[in-house]
Amino acid sequence: MNVHEKAIFISTTLNRLFPSPQIPLFHGDPYTLLIAVMLSAQCTDLVVNRVTKTLFNLADDPQAMALLGENQIAEIIRPCGLVNHKSKAILATSKLLLEKFHGRVPDTFEGLESLPGVGHKTASVVIAQAFNKAAFPVDTHIARLSQRWGLARSSNVRKIEERLKRLFPIESWHDLHIQIIEYGRKYCPAKRHVAKNCPICLKFLLD
Repeated sequence: MNVHEKAIFISTTLNRLFPSPQIPLFHGDPYTLLIAVMLSAQCTDLVVNRVTKTLFNLADDPQAMALLGENQIAEIIRPCGLVNHKSKAILATSKLLLEKFHGRVPDTFEGLESLPGVGHKTASVVIAQAFNKAAFPVDTHIARLSQRWGLARSSNVRKIEERLKRLFPIESWHDLHIQIIEYGRKYCPAKRHVAKNCPICLKFLLD
């Protein structure tokens, strides 16, 4: 099975197992999605959703977040870890959105990546999920599975992203990055992976 045949099998399998994937981070608009993704670095979605429930009840727009101040933001988001970095970034991003973007989250990579604490992966998630534009976010789960499945040899996430964009049709990107993450969590974990319980790996081993 060559890499293009693998890509077709992966897409078919993921569409069957996860036909209507939803981003697991609770949000109501581009701003709350942006903040949730910023908080998700090195933190589980479950913890992020618990924290943002409290945070967004107090501040679900840049102006309200800026009024909270760094100390109060830090106290609320402490369970997410990296509290000093994240609280500073959330406050600085909220202020910059007010100053430069009229309180609205930009819908371009250039605009998003100009915000404090917003890297390419975070920008890609917001571009794809909030604005329904073509983007293929690559996190550690996707990078790991791309290598395990023989789709990419590089460990560089930007190179993996470009490789996946060439292998999969653009119309699949929106759902595919969520499907791969969900598949990795349920069937193809980093540790204690059992190939016979993993439909994709089992297929590749048999072929």
